[in-house]
Amino acid sequence: MPAKKKPSDKPLTGAALIKEVCRRIRVARSYWEAHNNRACRGEREKAMALYETLAEPEKDKIPQELRVWLRYRSEKYFGEGRTPPGGH
Repeated sequence: MPAKKKPSDKPLTGAALIKEVCRRIRVARSYWEAHNNRACRGEREKAMALYETLAEPEKDKIPQELRVWLRYRSEKYFGEGRTPPGGH
């Protein structure tokens, strides 16, 4: 059994924060492509929270493809104005 990761006391900054945001967006996209919406929503919210902590120059270091997916495409499905699931 692998060892459990201990939560870090120090918040991420700089390149480590950018790398973590990219990782979380990619994980959310993989859940999205696997049609696992609940897991995708959770990862997307975590990625969005980290993304909002970035300064403008740092946001520009996130690949455009990932930024577009996070802010626009997924907003259609997980945003406030979406149609609720199961609402026929």
